[in-house]
Amino acid sequence: VRLKPGELLRESLMQLVKEQGLSSAFVISCVGSLTQARLRYATSSDGSGTNPSELLQRHMEIVSLVGTISQGGQSCHLHICLSDEHGRAIGGHLLGDDIVYTTAEVVLGCHAGLVFTREPDPATAFDELVVTAAPALKPK
Repeated sequence: VRLKPGELLRESLMQLVKEQGLSSAFVISCVGSLTQARLRYATSSDGSGTNPSELLQRHMEIVSLVGTISQGGQSCHLHICLSDEHGRAIGGHLLGDDIVYTTAEVVLGCHAGLVFTREPDPATAFDELVVTAAPALKPK
C-alpha cells in the first residue's frame, strides 16, 4: 500500500487489515517519511515501568518498520526507526500520531493458516503476541 502526505501510518495499516478481512498481518517492508510520530521507548532504567511517550515533530526518514497487526486490525504492535536530516536515528514503539510526509510505501504479509492475538503475560505485565493455527475451513 502507498500512503500519501497527511495520512496516518499506524491507523491506515490497521484499517487496511480490517477492510481486507484479514485476521492478522505483519510488516515486510516500509520506506517513506513522516512529519510527526509518537514513540514510547524501552522500559525505564529504574525498572518502574515504561517510559512516557514522546511526540516527535520534524521531517524524518523511515529507516525501518517492523511488527504485527492482529485481531482483524483491532490491535497492533509496531516498532519504528526514524532518522533526522543528519542521519541520526531514533526508534521505539510506534503509538500513533504518525503523519506521512512525502510517502509511505508499506508491504504487508499475511498467512491464512495463522492467527495472531495478544494475551496478558504475568511475567511482563504486557499483552504479548500469541500465534495459533487458524480454524480449519469446512468444505461446502
